[in-house]
Amino acid sequence: MANHKSTKKRIRSSAKKRELNRYQLKSTRTYMRKLRETTEKNEAQELYNKVASMLDKLAKKNIIHKNNAANKKSKLAKHVNSLS
Repeated sequence: MANHKSTKKRIRSSAKKRELNRYQLKSTRTYMRKLRETTEKNEAQELYNKVASMLDKLAKKNIIHKNNAANKKSKLAKHVNSLS
């Protein structure tokens, strides 16, 4: 267990940040799942814009690697373009 006041604070703030990061990552995954299940092109395009923005934010905050975000966006874009 931590003894220093600053260490105790660091543990609390780390836990808060971890919870927020997990929430953002999980909600992004949910939107990605919705996008893959979508069959209408217009709806998929709107969802893609939202998901791409979410992935960029995750990459910017180092929650996921930037190449991971780029890879996911590329695959989702392929899916959206394949819809008719």
